[in-house]
Amino acid sequence: MSFQGKKLINDSNAVVTEFIEGLVETYPGLQYLDGFPEVKVVLRADVLSSTYDYVSVISGGGSGHEPAHAGFVGEGMLTAAICGDIFASPPVDSILAGIRAVTGPKGCLLIVKNYTGDRLNFGLAAEQAKSEGYKVEMVIVGDDCALRPRGIAGRRGLAGTILVHKHGEPGAAVADLQPVDVVVAHVLMQILSAEINYVPIERGNNVVLMVNGLGATPVMELMIAAGKAIPRLQLEHGLAVDRVYTGNFMTSLDMAGLSITVMKVDEGILQRLDAPTKAPAWPVGVDGKRPPAKIPVPVPQSPNLQCNELSTRPQELSEQGHILEVAIEAAASELINMRDALNDWDSKVGDGDCGSTMFRGASAILEDMKKYYPLNDVTETIKEIGSSIRRVMGGTSGIIYDILFKASYAELKSTNQSTVTSKEWASALQAAIAAVSKYGGAIAGYRTLLDALIPALEVLQERLNTGDDPVDAFVISSEAALSGAESTKHMHAQAGRSTYISSDILASVPDPGAMAAASWYRASALAVKKFHQTS
Repeated sequence: MSFQGKKLINDSNAVVTEFIEGLVETYPGLQYLDGFPEVKVVLRADVLSSTYDYVSVISGGGSGHEPAHAGFVGEGMLTAAICGDIFASPPVDSILAGIRAVTGPKGCLLIVKNYTGDRLNFGLAAEQAKSEGYKVEMVIVGDDCALRPRGIAGRRGLAGTILVHKHGEPGAAVADLQPVDVVVAHVLMQILSAEINYVPIERGNNVVLMVNGLGATPVMELMIAAGKAIPRLQLEHGLAVDRVYTGNFMTSLDMAGLSITVMKVDEGILQRLDAPTKAPAWPVGVDGKRPPAKIPVPVPQSPNLQCNELSTRPQELSEQGHILEVAIEAAASELINMRDALNDWDSKVGDGDCGSTMFRGASAILEDMKKYYPLNDVTETIKEIGSSIRRVMGGTSGIIYDILFKASYAELKSTNQSTVTSKEWASALQAAIAAVSKYGGAIAGYRTLLDALIPALEVLQERLNTGDDPVDAFVISSEAALSGAESTKHMHAQAGRSTYISSDILASVPDPGAMAAASWYRASALAVKKFHQTS
């Protein structure tokens, strides 16, 4: 078999999950949520959200930076680590699963590196967790001094590493690099073969396993090797593995590869292996009592719903349900009609896909509204819109709109009212704007969708406070949204890919995101006005 690549892995798409499997086998104080491949969360085995009476500390990010972050999970440090794919921010569902798994009544703190993807994904997860009743706060860390930050990007979050090394030595043989399964199987067979009889180990014996890095092999690959060695020792060779040690114990400068050591043990040897030591590179001893390596993914808290109860469209709509339906339909239809125009604007100042992205979201909303949206319940309908967006809208736009609707849902839910007043709608919009600004970093004048929504909110609140008719206030505020979006032509971009575009090009078109927001906002306002005029 020809194996392309220079890494001790099986499948490049599975390296993170296989790394986690090896990690929890090596450190019995850790567990992972049984949600592979979407959910990749490492957590303390001694923490249960229902009984944990401390503030949980959660971090995470793209994998490939080991031992960060999973290597720092343990008493006195992280309660859980959320692992993304290689160099990719972890998805919202993984972050939520981690929050639900370890967060008790004291709440949790999210420690997030200053990357747009991390900020938005952790921010959306925080808003969703808050809407479920969790106490969540977030701190952004940016410590990079190598690059000068542009716009609102700020300094990146980084960390340093320490290398351990010693004198080199020759290998026993030279061979083409094989998948890690093949390498591990071959090495263990060499060690335990009855014909070769290197060590007096027989089926039924107790052993410890050491997977030792030689200097240039990443911790991820060592953990994958450990995870593959354990079941082979247990199933093929009939051995009980009492301890697993994985890491750089004896290296050869930056030599690539690893060594595997299997040692027969009894209770006396285990006691000596577990004895306290101040040697910094030796792993902490364990008592041999291992919790299960994986536990089920926790389900969202749903105090008001049975587990099998799903949102459905009511057979008959109330007046409020009818109004909500026409507003949603008008907003979504407007975005569908604007696909080409939005794409054209975005081709000049962005990725050229704003219209297509909004089209996918709007189409999903229209389709799901026919089946799932409980339109007579405004608050729950807002929640379902967010779910539709999350399912189909990719990129930054999808995250931002999901944050918008999650924050709106949390604000409306806090009122505990069956009907929503005009001022409560305004409060929900205010909460949504605040959440997007908090997690995305943008404010008024940064050439984003907030330049449409902030003027709309200001006019809406002003008109409502002076006693204007709510429908008229909605329509007038939509005019402010459109004016705000058009004014982005005169703004210098401070967020997103537009920060790299020259001012001359930016001045030729409005911000596509702002125009999209203004357009669906105005379309919904005019639809509500028409409904009241004809009813």
